[in-house]
Amino acid sequence: MLSNGLNRILSRFGIHYAWVVAAVAFLVMLSTAAAVGMPGVLIKPLTAEFGWSIATISGPLALRLALFGAIAPFAAALMLRYGLRNVILVALTLIVAGLGVASAAMRAVWELWALWGLVVGIGTGMTALVLGATVASRWFSARRGLVIGMLTASSATGQLLFLPVAAWLADNYGWRAALVPALIACAVAGLLAFLFIRDRPSDMGMLPYGEAPGTEMAMAPPASSAIRMAFTTLRDAAKNRTFWVLFGTFFICGLSTNGLIQTHFIPFCSDFGVGEVQAASVLAAMGVFDFFGTIGSGWLSDRYDSRKLLFWYYGLRGLSLIFLPSSSFSFYGLSIFAMFYGLDWVATVPPTVRLAGQAFGRERAPLVFGWVFTAHQLGAATAAFGAGLSRDDLASYLPAFYVAGFACLIAALASLAARRSQASPAAVAVAVE
Repeated sequence: MLSNGLNRILSRFGIHYAWVVAAVAFLVMLSTAAAVGMPGVLIKPLTAEFGWSIATISGPLALRLALFGAIAPFAAALMLRYGLRNVILVALTLIVAGLGVASAAMRAVWELWALWGLVVGIGTGMTALVLGATVASRWFSARRGLVIGMLTASSATGQLLFLPVAAWLADNYGWRAALVPALIACAVAGLLAFLFIRDRPSDMGMLPYGEAPGTEMAMAPPASSAIRMAFTTLRDAAKNRTFWVLFGTFFICGLSTNGLIQTHFIPFCSDFGVGEVQAASVLAAMGVFDFFGTIGSGWLSDRYDSRKLLFWYYGLRGLSLIFLPSSSFSFYGLSIFAMFYGLDWVATVPPTVRLAGQAFGRERAPLVFGWVFTAHQLGAATAAFGAGLSRDDLASYLPAFYVAGFACLIAALASLAARRSQASPAAVAVAVE
């Protein structure tokens, strides 16, 4: 197999195969995230072609974001039950099918709900951020926070980096052409996943990166169903205060990022005379800053109290959102916002995953984080739909931005209530029978 041959070559240079798995996961998350973020830049073109209101379009986009999170805990269980590669390939197939059919045949609102809301929502939710948490937990003992930061950065950056190209294609060749880069990226990522992704280090006769010899925690796929594992984990996690702190703060995280900025930033800027391509370029700049900010957050989460990191991340995000309406949407004002908000876009993920690992153990952390990520996307769906209603009913996005800003300040204070206690030995085992 290609993976075994590559592993032999890399071993000669002292490179662990875990970095190959992380690199392919990076590309998978980058491409699936591009599919999640793409519809946000197409709101205006869809309105122009079909005459649908922003509120009408916001509904399916909100469903997509909700499913992006609601599928996460079950996706983590599916990865545990059926393996990383199988789940990735099914997810990418759904995404390509949903976007491809949409670009070729979509004409009615119900098709928008079915394709972009349901199919793309389920497909992207099967990877989402739980893929990064699972890869980091299984393949890495050392540098785990850094790896989570890198993989998280790929997800958020993918949602933003493709937008300028998509906006340019939509302006010059129509919204269907704007979907092509995401389709190509998903197809390439699927091929690489098929060739090089392996479920666990033990599948290749090796230990996780940084694991001491003789201490590998190899596990056979559990016999329980994915649904049972997911709900058993939720039942146990709900007894822990840290779970509810992470659940609530991540709801606000999703509300303020994917739901509000990613979905409505471009039409919000157009209200102030900023063109779609220029606004999409600001989002892309956020993606660049996010890449470094999230990797830096992973590095910091390996060294400092995750609760204090979350306090600063949410606090700075809230101040940025409150500042945005007073920026006059000048080049200088938008540049400052892009820098601060980009550095903080999903910097919250590494310390959140780390707190989940401390409270629930190495194997259960991806499952618990899956439920926490569900809250993230419920918040995103709430903001995506609520801000759309605000724009149509009040003719202004301003209330939504101020509400999100103050919510982030509340999340900053709530983050300090999480516990840092290490997981008990019983908590390390996966909650399956």
